[in-house]
This record gives sequence, structure tokens and C-alpha cells, in this order.
Amino acid sequence: MIAELKKTTEQKMLKSLEALKHDLAKVRTGRAHTGILDHVQVDYYGSLMPINQVANVTLLDARTIGVQPYEKNMVGKVEKAIRDSELGLNPATQGDVIRVPMPALTEERRKELIKVVKHEGENAKIAVRNLRRDAITHLKDALKKHEIPEDDERRAQDDVQKLTDRYVGEIDRMLAEKEKDLMAV
Repeated sequence: MIAELKKTTEQKMLKSLEALKHDLAKVRTGRAHTGILDHVQVDYYGSLMPINQVANVTLLDARTIGVQPYEKNMVGKVEKAIRDSELGLNPATQGDVIRVPMPALTEERRKELIKVVKHEGENAKIAVRNLRRDAITHLKDALKKHEIPEDDERRAQDDVQKLTDRYVGEIDRMLAEKEKDLMAV
């Protein structure tokens, strides 16, 4: 029972970490990367589709993303979807390729983005700590019902705490990396 609890707690903590990675990928630095456009939805014959399902998204250079729709008649719709997204990007069409230049970030904007990143990190830490609390609650309930010995419960609590410390440390590392990325000019 204890092993199962630790395993599910670790899996949930890993999911929190993955969610943070996903959220941090959305925060754009001055450099271009194709993941920025991942959540942009394009109107494809009446239904919304992710941009990477209607176009080939590539890096043209360090500050420019190239988007080439699979169908020529989709160029305008893809360009409009990128422009209308809340990313603050200004795409330009050249033939059947849409160039999306990444604007340089101002110092003020960088600081705002760091606040956003720290907020996301704090939410991830809260999620991990909530998982720790839930696991410890389950252990205490099992102890009260005499399902596990007190020594095992104490050892399992220590293991859950070590897991929590490891994942909080990983979150801090990811935040420091993203912050360094944002401050790089």
C-alpha cells in the first residue's frame, strides 16, 4: 500500500512538473522557437485545428519562425490566426511562406515575464506540496485504521518529503533557467 501511494504521488508530481514545462514554453524569450505557436488554433474548413496540423512550422533563423501551410488557400487564415493570438506577433506573408519575426524584448517586458514565470513556478510548488499533504493524510489514515505500523508510516512520510524536496528543487532549477533565458539579451 505504501509503495503504491509513493508511486502515485511521484507520478502526480511529475505531471505537475510537465505542466510547468508546458507553461514555461509558452512564455517567449527573445529567441524564436516553434513551440510558441503550439496553442494557436486555425479555422480549417469550419473547425479549429492546431497550427502544426495545417502547416509546417520551422525556424528560419534565431529570431524568425517560418510557417508554410500545407494548402495554398490556408495562408491568409494561418496568418490571421497568428496575428489574432495573444502572443503579440506580427506575421508577414512572402508567397506561400509566412515569416513570423520575434520582436526583441524590452527590459520592462522581461521583468514582467519573469514575474509571470515566478508565479507559474509558485503554482507548481503549491501543487507539489498539496500532493505531499494528500499522501501524508492517506498515511495517517492508514495508521489510524491499523493498516500499517507506525515505523513504516514515519519512513513513508520521510520518503514523501524527500520526493517533495526533489521536485521543488527541480522547479527552482527550471525557473532559474527560464529567468536566465529571459534576461539574456
